[in-house]
Amino acid sequence: MPLFTDADRVFVEAIAQVDYCNPFTPARIELERQSLGADFLEVDSAWNMRADSEGHSTNSDRMQARARQVADAARQRIAAGELASAKELSLYEDVVVFILYHRYYDLFHQFIADSYANLAANPKTGFYQRFLADASHYIRVPGVKLPGGEPPEVIFALLFQIRRAFFHIFNQIVGSSRAISRLRAAVWQSIFTHNVRRYRRSIYASMGDITTLVTGPSGTGKELVARAISLARFIPFDPRTETFEEGFASSFHPLNLSALSPTLIESELFGHCRGSFTGAIGDRVGWLESCGRYGTVFLDEIGELDGQIQVKLLRVLQSRSFQRLGEQKGRTFRGKVIAATNRDLAAEIEAGRFREDLFYRLCSDMITTPSLHEQLAEDPDELLHLIRFIARQLVPGEADVLAKEVLVWIHSHLGETYAWPGNFRELEQCLRNVLVRGEYRPAIRSARGVREELAQDFIQGTISADELLKRYCTLVYAQTQSYVATADRLGIDRRTAKAKVDEELLKRL
Repeated sequence: MPLFTDADRVFVEAIAQVDYCNPFTPARIELERQSLGADFLEVDSAWNMRADSEGHSTNSDRMQARARQVADAARQRIAAGELASAKELSLYEDVVVFILYHRYYDLFHQFIADSYANLAANPKTGFYQRFLADASHYIRVPGVKLPGGEPPEVIFALLFQIRRAFFHIFNQIVGSSRAISRLRAAVWQSIFTHNVRRYRRSIYASMGDITTLVTGPSGTGKELVARAISLARFIPFDPRTETFEEGFASSFHPLNLSALSPTLIESELFGHCRGSFTGAIGDRVGWLESCGRYGTVFLDEIGELDGQIQVKLLRVLQSRSFQRLGEQKGRTFRGKVIAATNRDLAAEIEAGRFREDLFYRLCSDMITTPSLHEQLAEDPDELLHLIRFIARQLVPGEADVLAKEVLVWIHSHLGETYAWPGNFRELEQCLRNVLVRGEYRPAIRSARGVREELAQDFIQGTISADELLKRYCTLVYAQTQSYVATADRLGIDRRTAKAKVDEELLKRL
């Protein structure tokens, strides 16, 4: 007799895919719909685009309840001597993993909060013995060996990593647009790879060897992306002490390279010995040395790194070794490197300012953060959501009132197509200006910026063919000041050229 009924098998096969799919893709919602059938709630089907969900929904509660029923029935059959195929046992184990994650969802969340409340400590979890009892109940069935075979402490550490990933992705990456959802999906892949089942089997402990490069315009949250990846790294759990090998809350070490001289960068990064340069009055431990095995060094503005330091960083990435300034002793870097830049590194390489071999050491994993203009082009309503988010940080008691004031000012004075060249950082300043002075006047707003914006949209492929024609007609008309000349240049009818000219864009040009 099969381990699962036909209906239960459809459910567990969907749950098995839920365990290992990227939760920020539409495929995740389709799997939830497939698993629940008529019990799926459409009203709660977009949780992976809402920052307040943190990976939890009413549908996941319903899936959890049914998963317990199915797993309990399957366990009874196994314990009674029912023969099960390797595929059935694998599906059973996947359902158990789903149950354990959601059963300890709130306790994992509380442990995250406790870790941030006491950064200096590495506290006991306080609930591992309960987890061990639950895991043993499902996994250690007499006479049966499940195919996964990981000890409970590894499963515990992996589930806690997933919980931290949801927590930090949602808390660091703000917004609910499709562009932001794609960014969250990309961050999830940087943490777990595109094949989460393989990640669980063999590579969860070695992802620190892969360097991540975050690119994108200034003000788009590249450091927040790096922080989310860093704070969600896998950290082994020690069942004897009931603690993790390292605390995660203080594992992120950012260094802004553009704000420091080359000597100070070397000192901050590699450390130095007393007397190694003027002002070095004592030994200093650098970030590469103080970063633990499960920590991350974040190098912001990597495109501005001095050539000599590029050589030293290349050695770190190749051999994991470095030396303090003024010292011959070799030391080992054990953590992960994440770098970020708003520069075109390909152009920097061509100009001879950036080493090609260093670039190829950095780009094994790449993420691009979307501009605010790109987010709003796809989802115009996103502007109000972001304004409300910022307003809640500034004036929690009057966030909605301030948000409406700011939105009215933007629409009245900047227009709905304003490009936001400063991205999210500029939007924050806009709110502060309106809060303090009742107005916001952009410091940078030029026709050149508008043309660069058009070129960027074309390169990124974010606009429709009709919108492309409209913008191109407007650009050419701004040059010719003639519908006839515009039509001749574009090879279209004069009336079409006139109909396609966007008056608001023409004013900006």
